[in-house]
Amino acid sequence: MNELFLIITLLLSFGGAILFLKVFGKGGLFAWIGICTVLANIEVTILVRAFGMDQTLGNTLFAATFLCTDILSELYGKKDATKGVLAGIFTSLSFILLSFLWVHYIPAEGDWSNEFVRGLFSNTPRMLLSSLIAYVISESVDVFLYHAWWNLTEKKTGSHTKMLWFRNNFSTLISQFVNIVLFNFGAFWGIYNFRELVAITGSCYVIYVATSLLDTPFVYIARRITVKENS
Repeated sequence: MNELFLIITLLLSFGGAILFLKVFGKGGLFAWIGICTVLANIEVTILVRAFGMDQTLGNTLFAATFLCTDILSELYGKKDATKGVLAGIFTSLSFILLSFLWVHYIPAEGDWSNEFVRGLFSNTPRMLLSSLIAYVISESVDVFLYHAWWNLTEKKTGSHTKMLWFRNNFSTLISQFVNIVLFNFGAFWGIYNFRELVAITGSCYVIYVATSLLDTPFVYIARRITVKENS
């Protein structure tokens, strides 16, 4: 069932980006980045086994934020893609601050949820901080590489639109590697032994490779939607 749930989550997270773009335009992508960032920061606390590998959840939702910044780069340019990264940063910071306050409230006598909230969030500041650092660096790398590859492909082909698959995949694959290494080693160093940490990082990156390759059709769909609406 874990494999099925991961596939469903992938389709929902990538499909959500297209739906929000279609309904709300550019602002919808900023909103979807915020939604996926919050949900991924919660999900990433869960370790599951799927496709024969142990992996933390949140991979597909984090991958959706990279999809959104790539769509922003492709359709609206580097400036708006950078704004997308900032939207994710501010969302993460807000979530970290608010979740820190949640565990310090004194619950009422009839409260039933505080124990569960404390169990989930009291031990996650390091995880959330690692997530934020990894997000800032890897998303910045993604935007930079997307436009660096774009300049290269435009020089090689003489076309501003060709080889979208190349700039999308190679910017995301490299930035996702940066993301998963920084996050896993920052969040779980000392919690898992080195061999387990390497195995978890490797399995997470395998998932990121798959999601990175699968997000390319969604960038093409986004470009087609925008071209139709502007024609």
